Amino acid sequence: MPESPPHHETEPRVPVTQSPGFWAEVWSRFRKQKLAMTALLFVGLLAILGIFSPAIVGTKPIVCDYKGGLYFPAMGYFRESWENPIFITDGVIYNYPQKLKEKDPHSWAIWPLIYQDPLRRVRAGEIDGYSGNPIGMAGKPSRHNLFGTNDLGEDVFAKMIHGTRIALLIGFVSTGIAAVIGIAIGAIAGFFGGWVDWFLSRIIEVMMCIPTLVLILALISIIEKPTIWHLMVVIGAFGWTGIARLTRAEFLKLRQLEYVAAARALGFRWSRLMFRHILPNALAPVIVPITFGIAAAILLETTLGFLGIGAPDKTSWGRLLNEGKENLQMWWLIVFPGTAIFLTVLAYNLIGEGIQQSTDPTLKASKH
Repeated sequence: MPESPPHHETEPRVPVTQSPGFWAEVWSRFRKQKLAMTALLFVGLLAILGIFSPAIVGTKPIVCDYKGGLYFPAMGYFRESWENPIFITDGVIYNYPQKLKEKDPHSWAIWPLIYQDPLRRVRAGEIDGYSGNPIGMAGKPSRHNLFGTNDLGEDVFAKMIHGTRIALLIGFVSTGIAAVIGIAIGAIAGFFGGWVDWFLSRIIEVMMCIPTLVLILALISIIEKPTIWHLMVVIGAFGWTGIARLTRAEFLKLRQLEYVAAARALGFRWSRLMFRHILPNALAPVIVPITFGIAAAILLETTLGFLGIGAPDKTSWGRLLNEGKENLQMWWLIVFPGTAIFLTVLAYNLIGEGIQQSTDPTLKASKH
């Protein structure tokens, strides 16, 4: 009987799919939360308003050609020194529409969408057919002043749009400083342990016993001319204790795991163990208090502005509330900035809650 040819049975190949990383799963779960995504989009809208505020509302041209040169006067809203001195020496700075043509008939300019200024009153004659911003109780919301004006005739809508930049900066910069300090101290304490942990833990406890608001008021009073940057540094330099404690706890837990022991056995240096192996895995739960800290920093700056203390920035939402407190009949000075503060703080809290649910390892298991 002839031998049958050998039968080669080929098994079907199963395609190997790479599992998504931790942060990809976090983002996938975060996107399914409608409230958190709506809050994230709202914060993104605030960022756009803050970055492009000079192009949205202002009395300075976004770009203009003047005496043969190309200038960007609206950048002066970000920093006064960024506005070319030629406009000050030529007396153009407080009435660009008329003075530009008067000083240079061949000049041209691209203007913001709304002609109002966050720092001064628009006077009669600046806009054709407009008698200037009303003052006091006459400054109710209108076609020319969407959110009304304050006692000095300054447009509230312009202050709100430009104040968005202050709200975002105070949150991100101060919380960024606090995060760097808190993560560094917490990581060192949790990684090395022993007397290092004991010493740093006592420092954290002492800092927690000092009322932040009282400390900020004391330090701000020492500074002769406080700016918003001083306030950011002070809030960040004394608001890191919660982040440090959480980071310390994560490092104490993670340094006992097998993969860290294996890395130690391979002879990796402590810096690589700390920053390459432990820190990335400790960041997930730390991001949540950082997000809540941004909301707390905005609320703290608003509180200082409402009390009339701290950096004298005229576009701060807290300063607008302070003006409304002194003029209770001018309801628009309270309603509009108060609503903006409420929605912004709520948005950051919703984002923090969404991140907390997305990074919770028990959440995925509970759905099965």
